[in-house]
Amino acid sequence: MNRRTFIFLTTIAAIALIIIVLCCILFTCKSRETGLEQPEEQTIIEYLDKILEEILEETFQEEEEELPVLREGSLHRVSHLLHHPPSLAGLTGRHGWGVNVSEINPVNFENPDLGIMQEMGVQQYIISFLAGEQFFRNGEWDRAIAEYTVSINRNPQFINALISRGNAWMRKREYNRAIEDFNRAIRLDVNSADLYNYRGFARTQVSAIGNMSSSAALREMNLAIEDFSRAIAINQNHIDALINRSFVYYQTGNFTRVIEDCNRIITLEPSNAVIWNRRGSAWYRLEDDNRALNDFTEAIRLRNDYATALFNRANTWLNKRELDKAYDDLTRCLIINPSYSGAEALKNDIRQILNR
Repeated sequence: MNRRTFIFLTTIAAIALIIIVLCCILFTCKSRETGLEQPEEQTIIEYLDKILEEILEETFQEEEEELPVLREGSLHRVSHLLHHPPSLAGLTGRHGWGVNVSEINPVNFENPDLGIMQEMGVQQYIISFLAGEQFFRNGEWDRAIAEYTVSINRNPQFINALISRGNAWMRKREYNRAIEDFNRAIRLDVNSADLYNYRGFARTQVSAIGNMSSSAALREMNLAIEDFSRAIAINQNHIDALINRSFVYYQTGNFTRVIEDCNRIITLEPSNAVIWNRRGSAWYRLEDDNRALNDFTEAIRLRNDYATALFNRANTWLNKRELDKAYDDLTRCLIINPSYSGAEALKNDIRQILNR
């Protein structure tokens, strides 16, 4: 073989090798972009997050404010706590966890066979946590708490179990125990806005206990405001913490702060009818009837079946001596909710005035 032939063959081989390497790189990048790499792992994390969100979503409820006029009306209840569970990505990988969860079929997690999971080498604290989630979904709070406790005892650093147990305590109205679990979770993750929001919400429930003195209740409300403020300091657009804080400000009579928070919420969620109604209520308390009317009207535009906003606007019309408009709003309110006793009483009073 002469020198020219050798150089030619060597060049061809080098070009072929470069092409093969480029193809491998291209295939690897494409796999990552299309999710071909560890599809089961991604699916199981999303699936577990979804389950947690379904379980813990709308766990706690607050009473929406109404304007007390001639008589107290029925309370319209809404939820202002959306639970966003921490990522379960930490369950991935073998080191320290005992199993690679990407190898587990996610379909089994709706009704997991815990025996098979044990055989696969899944550690007990994960198995107990998943068992607790099943009991939670079935409304078996005591059994859920027992499983979460096993999970926490096996792994005190497992924040998911602490959060779930805290919410189970909330379901049982054992708010101080819920706060204890949220305290532990916060020590594990001091930069989680969600955790401060959860603890703040639990404190609002403690403050509502009937046998608590007014000073003690106010202290809990102030602690709740501190927690919501910490959540907002970490994440200035934390919508749940803003909604919760605006409610506590309203309960404590700080209507200027209510309006400030509602302004921020409306910027983030302009179609949130409850917040338009809340800001209107704050304007009403500050005796700015025109702004209150504008906000109640927007709340009604967004939700034409919003009985509470109609009742509140009727009160505002009444302040402005617009009796016919107040009467019309109360009529609409009672069509939507015939058992709205406050609206019925106010309508009767206006009817008597109009008849005279």
